[in-house]
Amino acid sequence: MFTPFDLPMGILLLVTDQLAASADFILHRALQEHLRPTKTAEQPARVHKRKAIILSVSEPLARWKVLAAKSNVRLDAPTFRFIDVFARVSDGGTLRPVLDDVVSALGDGEETDTLVMVDDLAVLSWLGTVPALDQVRFVRALAAVCHKAGATLLIRHHVLGFGSQAEDAPALRTLQQCCTFHLEVLPLASGRSGAVSGQVALHAGPATARGEGGVRLLPRSAALQYKLADGPAGTVFFERGTAGSVL
Repeated sequence: MFTPFDLPMGILLLVTDQLAASADFILHRALQEHLRPTKTAEQPARVHKRKAIILSVSEPLARWKVLAAKSNVRLDAPTFRFIDVFARVSDGGTLRPVLDDVVSALGDGEETDTLVMVDDLAVLSWLGTVPALDQVRFVRALAAVCHKAGATLLIRHHVLGFGSQAEDAPALRTLQQCCTFHLEVLPLASGRSGAVSGQVALHAGPATARGEGGVRLLPRSAALQYKLADGPAGTVFFERGTAGSVL
């Protein structure tokens, strides 16, 4: 899942970003790569069936469709489900209706390689729409539901910066304790550059299993740099120090 990191399916991937380096391209690229038709070695004549469920907090469906169309991916197929989180939050701020929608969308598990994505959990905290305790319960329940269905769960949580204050959100602490991998999208320490948009670090989470040890981890000191291009699929990744004069 998600080149060039080649993460395994069925994991809980925590993605964090900052105002100076948005992870929007990570989410859209992951969705597009997941839904792009592929053929398996076991069934070379059949297109491998996949499903994607987007739990949207910050982006409308129209934007998802526009960016997907740039990569020739259509989001009007039955294998794609879009859930507007704010439209489904019930009185009192409970996320139970959203969880019920996910369970319904997962169905009987007949499809394989299902991707469930939450585009920005932090917005719920910033707006005060959902109590912190309910967010924590939702994260745990959503992780359990996806694990039972064998689905991949990707949750983006925006942070305000480095240090303890950036990690003070209860839902974020919960994700850090139960994720399989943690992907950090970071700005350049030296500031903005025309040749480099930002950098990405990849850490193993507490739920990383032995069979996932082949994934190449990237500490902040050896983060992979990237340059945003026309659409998420066009984003280029490269080793530090290989983009002109940028260090």
